[in-house]
Amino acid sequence: MALQEIPIPSDPVASLRNEPVQARSTARLTALLDAAAAVVDEIGFERMTTAMVAERAGASIGTVYRYFPDRIAVLQALSTRNLNRVLTRVSDEILDERHTNWADAFASAFGVFTEAYRSEPSFRGLRFGDVLDMRPAPQEATFNSIVANRLLDNMLSRFGLADGPDVRFTFETVVEVSDALATRAFARDSNGDQAFLDAGRELVFGMLARHFGSAQPTT
Repeated sequence: MALQEIPIPSDPVASLRNEPVQARSTARLTALLDAAAAVVDEIGFERMTTAMVAERAGASIGTVYRYFPDRIAVLQALSTRNLNRVLTRVSDEILDERHTNWADAFASAFGVFTEAYRSEPSFRGLRFGDVLDMRPAPQEATFNSIVANRLLDNMLSRFGLADGPDVRFTFETVVEVSDALATRAFARDSNGDQAFLDAGRELVFGMLARHFGSAQPTT
């Protein structure tokens, strides 16, 4: 079963002035988000403006405001797109039948996640939206909790692993640790500091092995 798009708390799609329903409008929105991603990669999301997005997309500022009420809405929509794109690829990797054990599947999924820092425009600086103060209300799950539960569900269904509160907590911790160390690895190196990536991989495998049993990845 493929991963469904993540229903992010305070879903930024709701911030769109006009949600696209026609192919032409969808293409225009995609072009705006692609432009925003390029600007974020160049100068960071803090300095990005709607005027920069319009100029990069070759569109008028009115076109930007037709879809987004302000720059924060642009960044929120871009963050959601980044998250859903990468999690779809990670989930597909976990479910790939060529992996014969959980360790192989997770190792490949970890590789897909770290590769996104290199290849997915703006992903390094804008992943889960928390940097935009999109914190959920107290009764809502955190971004990493949503990510962890969706990915763990795929791991459990793929390999018939046991579920439980301790497993859920450990897997959410694994997601937090992976994100923190990957962020550190790419903070000053666009290719990623391999020492931090290796440390993260070793750490999370040890955590998961306590629940899923020892299995050495072959990849």
